[in-house]
Amino acid sequence: MSARGRPFKACRRCRALVDKNTEICPVCGSKDFTDEWEGVIIIVDPGRSVLAQELKIGSQGRFAIKVV
Repeated sequence: MSARGRPFKACRRCRALVDKNTEICPVCGSKDFTDEWEGVIIIVDPGRSVLAQELKIGSQGRFAIKVV
């Protein structure tokens, strides 16, 4: 899918996926975003999620697996 067709952009610092019109990341406070990302993971319980631990995600939400 092209970047234009994606409804989200990814924070370069924490990989959180946010709406295109978001200016400050609600997870880490960064203003550095990209439209170049791959894969989606939704974390419900970061304390019990092996994937969240592997990807170093400490909060619940929607995240990109890879940020380019």
